[in-house]
Amino acid sequence: MFNREKSDVKHVPMMPVRDMVIFPEMMHPFIVGREASVRALEDALAGDKKIFLVTQHDASVDDPKPEEIYQVGTLANIVQSVKLPDGNIKVLVEGSERAKIVQITNDEGFFRASIRVVTSKSEPSPQLQQASERVTGLFEQYVKLSQSLNYDTMIAAVRVEDPGKLSDAISANLQIPVEEKQELLELFEPLERLNRIADILEVEIEKLNVDRSINTRVKRQMERAQKEYYLNEKLKAIQKELGRGEANEIEQLKKKIEISGMPEGPQEKAMQELKRLEMMPPMSAESTVSRNYLDWLLAVPWKKKSKEIRDIKRAETILSEDHYGLEKVKDRILEYLSVRQLVKNPKGSILCFLGPPGVGKTSLAMSIGRATGRKFVRVSLGGVRDEAEIRGHRRTYIGALPGQIIQMMRKAGTTNPVFVLDEVDKMSMDFRGDPSAALMEVLDPELNHAFTDHYLDVEYDLSKVMFICTANVLHTIPQPLQDRMEVLRIAGYTEHEKHQIATKYLIPKQIEATGLTKDQIIFTPEAVSSTIRHYTREAGVRSLNRELANISRKVARKVVTEGKDVKVEVTPANLNEFLGILKYRDFSAEKKNEIGLTTGLAWTEVGGEVLSTEAMLMEGKGRLTLTGKLGDVMQESAQAAMSYIRSRSQSLGLPKDFYRHLDIHMHVPEGAIPKDGPSAGITICTSIVSALTQIPVRCDIAMTGEITLRGKVLPIGGVKEKLLAAHRLGLHTVILPKDNEKDLADIPMEIRSQMSIHFVESMDEVLQLALEHPLPSPVIPPVGGVETKFGSDVAQDNELTN
Repeated sequence: MFNREKSDVKHVPMMPVRDMVIFPEMMHPFIVGREASVRALEDALAGDKKIFLVTQHDASVDDPKPEEIYQVGTLANIVQSVKLPDGNIKVLVEGSERAKIVQITNDEGFFRASIRVVTSKSEPSPQLQQASERVTGLFEQYVKLSQSLNYDTMIAAVRVEDPGKLSDAISANLQIPVEEKQELLELFEPLERLNRIADILEVEIEKLNVDRSINTRVKRQMERAQKEYYLNEKLKAIQKELGRGEANEIEQLKKKIEISGMPEGPQEKAMQELKRLEMMPPMSAESTVSRNYLDWLLAVPWKKKSKEIRDIKRAETILSEDHYGLEKVKDRILEYLSVRQLVKNPKGSILCFLGPPGVGKTSLAMSIGRATGRKFVRVSLGGVRDEAEIRGHRRTYIGALPGQIIQMMRKAGTTNPVFVLDEVDKMSMDFRGDPSAALMEVLDPELNHAFTDHYLDVEYDLSKVMFICTANVLHTIPQPLQDRMEVLRIAGYTEHEKHQIATKYLIPKQIEATGLTKDQIIFTPEAVSSTIRHYTREAGVRSLNRELANISRKVARKVVTEGKDVKVEVTPANLNEFLGILKYRDFSAEKKNEIGLTTGLAWTEVGGEVLSTEAMLMEGKGRLTLTGKLGDVMQESAQAAMSYIRSRSQSLGLPKDFYRHLDIHMHVPEGAIPKDGPSAGITICTSIVSALTQIPVRCDIAMTGEITLRGKVLPIGGVKEKLLAAHRLGLHTVILPKDNEKDLADIPMEIRSQMSIHFVESMDEVLQLALEHPLPSPVIPPVGGVETKFGSDVAQDNELTN
């Protein structure tokens, strides 16, 4: 039988202890050093010498809070205390009773606890007697196997009749973690405590038996190792006498392999290669191959990592310092860093920056390296057509080397660099293999932890690398490779963004590069805007940077020839002195509404552009002629537009057989440049309707959209680039398909506020908006047309449609 009696609440000084648990009836010495603990001890010594000792959860915490302390401890008597020269106090205590904390106060500079002592009385029973005998026998076995406990002392300590005292004596001498001892202290019933101790002793005895067998085996191995060491030392002495110094080199390689941090597989491979090297004649060609292989294995980082900076605010500051705008990309990078703070070992990230040239894809990757504190390496894949450039050559070939991935990892020197794969869309393939297929293993987070280079021929972990790919277009990248990357689109900059980039980044950079001062050259805001409008026409800022460098060089020459006191202010009035005549005129200048001339919008690899379409009528037999180096898709769009017009001839005010006596010639200027894609459908249709009805098309409106035979307008791609192109060229009214309304979220607010965008679902709505006045009643159109002019370089229009 077990009876637990609860006593009245006592108020005593409390001292948190660490790395130990005090049991009742046990003597325990320890040193007190913490200021609060010293005060609690002094208060107890000044009173009845009773102090409540309780274990804290975390031993590394110097100043624990009440919630960081266990609730059950031992009320102890201070037997002896000695003050040491260093100010600490050595104290010997004897546990008396278990107690539970009721309340803790900390008003006097130390903890004072209100505790309730838990006393227990157990009546003799067969179960208690049996449990006591079992525990005593197990403890004797435990002491015999343990090398750190004195057998005679321990056996004498546990020769007690009371089951409660027996269990506490054994608990105090068990070599188990503090948490398990605390668990035993919190068991108030002696029988339950004895059963728990028996379970622990059985596990510990099994561990000690295993340790003993391991120690015996280790001892034998050490004897064998000592014998091998003796023989190796003798062999070294013989080799030294024979004048062979390569043994020392082999030993150095062996030490490097051991401390390199290689996983088990690569290390085993390296040791095998080292043994082969040791058996080869030093001057043989094969030994050079083996030595080079070992050098590469040792040169690649296996465990060294850059200490990553995970400060979000610092990263945000660095990204803003280096780049203006690009908010979506910056947000994604900051999200990645936030995840790194919450997850200890996240998988590496594979991003793909997609955008036209000059928008800052590569420099943004460099900023990421600086913001995260990682090493930065870059490899250009433009023109790479050999799979061995990625995976390396096998060692059977003379002059074989690892691939670019392993070479760049060696250059980085760490296992977690920012690795940029530049121009990933410009790889090609031939009979030597497809490098884009080899990249699939590199850029797959599920596979790149075991990347195998043909030269190293061992698994190498790339999972900690942050891969960033850059590309101008997506359609040249194989679909399986696209599937492995997170594509972040970086569209062209608006005029406002270019102005800010020039003012904050490009101009200070060029002033510093040409050795000028801020007083010697001043760019007015109007001059910067004029340079952007009349001397550059691009999605990025590379040409703008070149023009600003051109101005800075001319001012530098003036400073050298005329003296350092020269001050030059660059304004729109004197801009042509530095850059010559205007390269580009405003698109809307000298323009008027004309028949058969429609302005369209196109997507190109370098951003958006304006696409012009001309239509002319001639006497003939209903033939449709298409010129301007149009692709198959664009020609089919023209055929679809013509079929739509014929089917709607009456509603358009045209005779049913108008096409029998007329030939229609449709032309897109800049005839040397290939053009393709379905988004010119409504542009072509509008031009032909205008020519047939002799109604001019509004010159201040641009349009893009795919047309169906029923006259429906389908969605198209590249909306942001196309709208930026229209804004750049002064076209502020645009017709877009209704289904593209969702894409307006990507358009900067300063652009949207300046533009009037009409969303249409049918060709009837397009004609109502684009033609100068409503369609007339049915008439027979006169023969002839108006030749028109359209100007803008257009590359392939390859966007994906619905």
